[in-house]
This record gives sequence, C-alpha cells and structure tokens, in this order.
Amino acid sequence: MSRILVDQVRSNSASSDAITLDGSGNVTVPGNITLSGNATLSGTATGFPKPIGHNIIVNGAMQVAQRGTSSTASGYKTVDRFKYTYSGTDNAPTQSQSDVAVGTTPYTLGFRKAYKITNANQSSGAGASDRIRLEVNLEAQDIANSGWNYTSSSSYVTLSFWCKSSVAQNFYGNIRTPDGTSQQYSFETGSLTADTWTKITKTIPGNSNLTFDNNTELGWNMDITMFMGTNNTTSGNTMNQWYAYDSSNQMPDNTATWYTTNGATWEITGLKLEVGDSATDFEHLSYTDDLRKCHRYFQELHIYTAVGTSTNVLFIESFNFHGGQMRATPSITGSRGATGENKFEGGGGDYGCTLYNANNEYIAIYGGGGSVNNYVRGSFDCDAEL
Repeated sequence: MSRILVDQVRSNSASSDAITLDGSGNVTVPGNITLSGNATLSGTATGFPKPIGHNIIVNGAMQVAQRGTSSTASGYKTVDRFKYTYSGTDNAPTQSQSDVAVGTTPYTLGFRKAYKITNANQSSGAGASDRIRLEVNLEAQDIANSGWNYTSSSSYVTLSFWCKSSVAQNFYGNIRTPDGTSQQYSFETGSLTADTWTKITKTIPGNSNLTFDNNTELGWNMDITMFMGTNNTTSGNTMNQWYAYDSSNQMPDNTATWYTTNGATWEITGLKLEVGDSATDFEHLSYTDDLRKCHRYFQELHIYTAVGTSTNVLFIESFNFHGGQMRATPSITGSRGATGENKFEGGGGDYGCTLYNANNEYIAIYGGGGSVNNYVRGSFDCDAEL
C-alpha cells in the first residue's frame, strides 16, 4: 500500500498552502472547492444556509389585526387567525396586539408585533371549570396537503414560537384533530422566566390513528392555555404522544399562579408549524402578503354604488369580495351605514335593502323603491373563520 505523508499541499505558483492536514485527521481548505462528480457526506455539515420551511400557520408574526387591537370579548377580535376564549372568570381578561420591545429577542429577529393576553382580577380563585386560552385553528386540507406523512411515526412536523409571561410558570398546550377518530397531543413550554422571551420548539411525530380530510373544515385545533381547571385536566396526563381525545384529560393539571395574579400578561409571536424534524428560520412576509392570506377568513366589505335613477325601481346587485375567495360562505354583520342597522341602506333613506344571496366569492343585495337616486351603502364584517 502506498502512502504520502505531508502536512501541507501547495501549488508551485501559490504563496500559501491550499490544503493543511493535522495529526487528528482534520483537513483545512481555505479556498474554493469545485466538484465535477458526486460528494457523499457521512458527518454533519455546518456553515451552510439552512432552507426555510413553509409555515402552515397564517399571520404567525402577528402583523395583521383587521378587527381591532384590543378587546375584552371572547373569540376572534384582534390579531387575525388567533382566537381567545375564556370561561368561569370573575372579570374578563383583555386580548390585544402588542409591540415587541426594541432590543429584545425576538425584536432582533425581525418581529415587531405580538399577541397579548392580560389577566383581570379573578377574585374567587381558580375553579374547576375556569379557563383562559389561545386557540389556533387550521383547515384540514392545509395539513393533508402539507407533505407530512402524518400516519408515520418517523415523519414529523415542528411547532415553534416565542412567548413571554409576567409570571414565572410552566404552561401547557393541546392539539386536537377532529377528523376520523379524534386524537390529541399535549405539550408544555417548560418553566418560563418572568418577563423574558423564550423560544419554544416542539417536534411532533405522526401516528397511525391520525386523519386529516382534504377539505376546508377544521382539521387542527391547538390550544395554549394560561389556565385550565381540573374538569379538563388530570395529574396523570402523558405529554408528547398522541392519544384518543378525552375532554377530561386534555393536559396535566395547571398551576394557577398566573390565573390568580391580577394584571398578569402572556405574549406570543413568531408562531410557526412546518414539516420536518427541526425548526427553520421564520419567513417574514410583507404586511400585504399576510393581509391577503387573512382575507380568506375575514374581510371588511365597503359598498357605495348607484343602481338606479327611477322612482320605485327594484334591483339585485352583486359584489365580489375585494380580498378574494373566502374559506366558506361568511357570516355578514355590522352595517355602519346611516341607519346603524345590520342591513344595507337604500338610496334616499333606508328602503330596506337586504342580503339576497351570498357564497364564498360574492354577495348579492336586493332592494330599491321610493327614490329617484337608488344606491346601496354599507360597511360590513364578513367572517369565514373556523
């Protein structure tokens, strides 16, 4: 067997070594390497750009808040695509869109907005049916078509986010899949340091019992709880595995410290769900791109149009949703016309213009009569949320 013993390799025309070898078997190449054939890597490559995984969650940077920036009501009221629910409370907590403080991480990673829940005074303490939680709901087809081989335990999705609590505590989450035989998966943030942003990453395997229908209905229901009472938790809950849904065993028993602290806060941003066994960098979209995706679930429809010039003319007028096709036929509420009623205003006064028909692409209005200047006027919330 032939062997060449050297410590450096240098071209005759070069002034420095092209390859340096040490006694431990390490090789240093300070210049460029050109390969004309194939290369096989048996170790780990570092220093290469990491590809960014597609985020299945819409508005994960919390940029868009079409409905408003603060509310004490339950449901979708502030940051788009994020639903806040509570029950059994003595006083209503507040959900809001907040600013990420300058100089913090995740601010340095490009995040400027967060979703925030501020507790109120729960003077009677933590009850068995009490709860405050954040919900994230995804269409079944978005999981079914994601590329995740969800019935295989060796195929994964990775959930990642930044969160911050004013109270040092461990918090729990739960994922429920309603299709087929409903399954659930509980997880925890681990103990958070008070008032400190923490990156949470959870790698979730597939399971042979999972089903995701290829449709626009609810397929992934995820809760992150500030508190949930013992009616829905158990001390023996086993986290980080799939099991048949049981409403009384959604997660381990919750610590009540945050819930019983008046004014306690909890914030989240950078929420991402992607296919793969590790978290990749967050893909920051423009506000316009995030807004366009949010329009599938909620749009404000503003209408002002003339439809006739003769007295007592009846009409049917249709209007496409300006933000594109919605997930489903939306509920349409909240006229801000002169009458202040939940219906469209007709020309020359309120002549009872009403919703004639609607689907996920347009609405049609029926009305008219009584004026030589018929028109339709109104501003409406169109909601097709899950």
